[in-house]
Amino acid sequence: MRTAEVFRETRETKVIVSLNLDGTGTCEASTPVGFLNHMLESFARHGRFDLRVEAEGDIHVSYHHTVEDCGIVLGMAFSEALGDKKGIRRFGSVILPMDEALVLCSLDISGRGLFYYEDRGLRGKITDFDFELIWEFFKGFALESRTTLHIKVLEGRILHHVAEACFKAFAVSLKEAVQLVGGGVPSTKETL
Repeated sequence: MRTAEVFRETRETKVIVSLNLDGTGTCEASTPVGFLNHMLESFARHGRFDLRVEAEGDIHVSYHHTVEDCGIVLGMAFSEALGDKKGIRRFGSVILPMDEALVLCSLDISGRGLFYYEDRGLRGKITDFDFELIWEFFKGFALESRTTLHIKVLEGRILHHVAEACFKAFAVSLKEAVQLVGGGVPSTKETL
């Protein structure tokens, strides 16, 4: 079973993530950021990952640290659950629609943490959630999991739809990339 549980505590946050890459899409998200809980549930469901996230943070300052640290700890758990990466597909990509939003997500479990993002300059709030915090979440994940991750918003106006399309596209691409297809480590270097 490709599973992991990771705990991280800083002066700003306390986050625990349990992850099963071969799950059914169940999620228990308990953070002080309601919109983040909704996005984590969407991620788990559409990636068919079993996920539990518990977080506390200095939300009296802002949601920034909590959202970013949830991405970091999810990246750490993902890396641990993936293990030696033998037999995985490695690459995943999708162009995903959600109503008027259209998002491209493409990733490579490369061993090199890089993040590229374009949202057409969209800014604003989703209830009390700053839209640009999704960038912080995905950046934290990409760097900690050592994944090359590209997310590009092709179309969209309603920030909730755009953000949700990003998380769904990320989930679908990640599920494709971790799919077991056999063989050794998918690299000419024989290591990722």
